[in-house]
Amino acid sequence: MRKLLAIGLVLALAGCDSAAPEPDPGRPLGPPQPGVLRVLAGSELADMQPILDEAAKATGVQVKLTFSGTIEGAETLARGEATGKFDAVWFSSNRYLQTQPDADRRLGNQVKIMNSPVVLGLSADAVRRLGWEGKRVTWAQIAEAAGAKAFTYGMTDPSASNSGFSALVGVASALAGTGAAVNADQIAAITPGLTEFFSAQTLSAGSSGWLSDAYQRRAAGADPGEKVDGLVNYESVLLSMNADGKLPQPLSLVYPSDGVVSADYPFTLLSDAPDDARSAHQRLTDHLRTPDVQRRIMDQTRRRPAIPGVELGGQFAQRDLVELPFPTGADAVDALLSAYFNKIRRPSRTLYVLDTSGSMQGERIEALRSALIALTGADGSLVGKYRGFRGREELTLLPFSSAPAAPVTFVVPDTGPRPELDRIKAFAGGLKANGGTAIYDSLTRGYQLLGQPDPAKFTSIVLMTDGQNTNGSQYATFESAGRGARIPVFTVLFGESSQDEMNKVATLTGGKVFDARSTPLAKVFQEIRGYQ
Repeated sequence: MRKLLAIGLVLALAGCDSAAPEPDPGRPLGPPQPGVLRVLAGSELADMQPILDEAAKATGVQVKLTFSGTIEGAETLARGEATGKFDAVWFSSNRYLQTQPDADRRLGNQVKIMNSPVVLGLSADAVRRLGWEGKRVTWAQIAEAAGAKAFTYGMTDPSASNSGFSALVGVASALAGTGAAVNADQIAAITPGLTEFFSAQTLSAGSSGWLSDAYQRRAAGADPGEKVDGLVNYESVLLSMNADGKLPQPLSLVYPSDGVVSADYPFTLLSDAPDDARSAHQRLTDHLRTPDVQRRIMDQTRRRPAIPGVELGGQFAQRDLVELPFPTGADAVDALLSAYFNKIRRPSRTLYVLDTSGSMQGERIEALRSALIALTGADGSLVGKYRGFRGREELTLLPFSSAPAAPVTFVVPDTGPRPELDRIKAFAGGLKANGGTAIYDSLTRGYQLLGQPDPAKFTSIVLMTDGQNTNGSQYATFESAGRGARIPVFTVLFGESSQDEMNKVATLTGGKVFDARSTPLAKVFQEIRGYQ
């Protein structure tokens, strides 16, 4: 058994999540209060908490943050679900929200607080190898080198994180070469160039923070995943990684000469916010834009100041930036994202190891069926549109109870995918719960099924169980045989599953733990898609 497992443990993707836990998006906000701003925000703004704590003492305005992805935030606004719950939103950019009319009309006063472009950071060795030291290169030149496999990089999922979305828009706009925002009619013409660029992406993630942590662990040899040469991320994140001093060699930042897309972090009052919130928003944003606070933001978060007259620190090697235009219509954004997931980026190869033991009877097995069916297109939300099973994806479902059941594999075509998605839907709808729980025999079987790696695909395993292992081999056996596994396992805490063992599996394989004990399983499965 160990020999068979060892043969299967040879692929690459993400790193284990040994960093500090991510902020709790479910933090209670409570009703409106004088001097309190309830804010729906991007998770990368967690590093602003010390600045906000200082601001509260100076202005009397306390900020309560609830974290969300940009697309999730746009949907919250568009559906009117922010009304009465939030006073303001604070994302890295409002550009996507402004392409959604029902979200855009709910945005009120917008005050830009800071700035950070999305750029390419490469190891010093990679920059020397490419001959780019001291040179300005274009996105087209970067794409050509990527297509020649001259370097590899990691990037966040554009449907989950603004850094990935901004990178996709930036490359597309530069390759279109019109000087205007890219439109839906241009996507087909620039697809070959985009495919070249994204062929070098070997690491995906749902958040900028987790991406940088995974890169750092791989560079230090603390993660079983394949090392990558660099990252596409915010300038501020890349500079912070260098400042931490934990990388074997610093990242050299590449600023494409034909332009970048920057995050401008507009602290945005909602149009229906109460008068007290309007006053608090004014006091707070005035304070955050004072020269002294702008310098503290720059020093502590490595984002650029939003006001003139504050001198840039020495860490900003590129002083003047060319800003690329951003699509203004939802049709262009949709065409770009759809092409990216279904035609441009490396296809996914995913295997779901799914607990169908007796303890899953009732609401739990129904939640599992619904979560899988949602990924076949049944979820018509903005988020669900881009987080389902994708064109060219090879998908294997491996149910298990007292032993692993017969696996079923599906291949989703990039055109006319509905019949295959319906097959997945029918299989998921027929799942039944009975028997014991053979977690590690089933996980081992999953590795055997994946076999030898395909370097042209993102490959991963999802392990979902609601209980303790009661049948077959134990965790210790899997740990002994699976040490150094290079296919990441994304484990899902559900029901009474062992948090300790699910953490160990994720760490051992370079994956990540997701918690479905208080979050709907369907939402968790969607979140995992950002890492596949």
